[in-house]
Amino acid sequence: MSIYKTRYFARWARKTGLIDALLKTAIREIDSGLLDADLGGGILKKRIALRGKGKRGSVRTLLANNWYDRWFFIFGFEKNERDNISELELTVLKKLAKDLLGLSKDQIAAAVEEGSLVEVENEK
Repeated sequence: MSIYKTRYFARWARKTGLIDALLKTAIREIDSGLLDADLGGGILKKRIALRGKGKRGSVRTLLANNWYDRWFFIFGFEKNERDNISELELTVLKKLAKDLLGLSKDQIAAAVEEGSLVEVENEK
């Protein structure tokens, strides 16, 4: 299983204190059936609690996935910033999800090398 973050998401996650270990935990929870919503078009919504901030300190993340081997964290927002995303934002994110999920392994490797995607390292 491969987990990636878009450059935008990686920057946002760094600012909010959302570490890779929490992203990996979120993927394991989704694999176990614990997700907030399937928004269609390969987009899932998952709430992640930030360490030391309690329930009010949670963030919402949106992921593109194919349910097999690829997960892309593409958007996030803090619970206190907004309630949800707009229909227009969802439409754009679905297009992004389609593009990301259609990438070949070589294209993903090139995107990681040039910095538009950041790989979440797997635990050994």
